[in-house]
Amino acid sequence: MVAETDLSVLLKNLNPVASSENYVFTTLPADRLTSTLISIAKGMFQEREGTTLILPVAAAETANLPFEGYYRCITCEVHSSLEAVGMTAAMSTALGKAGISANVVAAYYHDHIFVPAEKVDVAIDVLTSLSI
Repeated sequence: MVAETDLSVLLKNLNPVASSENYVFTTLPADRLTSTLISIAKGMFQEREGTTLILPVAAAETANLPFEGYYRCITCEVHSSLEAVGMTAAMSTALGKAGISANVVAAYYHDHIFVPAEKVDVAIDVLTSLSI
């Protein structure tokens, strides 16, 4: 499967799908990371101040980790190339105009956008409108 780089093709085939699960963003020092937390994390990023984890709500609560807000993950099912130009900008601009924050995570096959849980349906509509 070849990853797509053409912006018009990417947007036409975006096919955004929302997760049914809520996620939270939390951070903790490296010495508090456990293999369990790492294995259930939807995403992880090392920063100078600590390690950010994107976790299912229940996992963060069980580990007594602080977080603010609940997010749903929208996966854009088009196989986007990491070299594609403009896709993130088009999505975040459209969501921003609708008053929806967008936390975008680019992975090898797809882009994933974490939006406030209560705005996920509107976000799906906004992203779907990009394919028209």
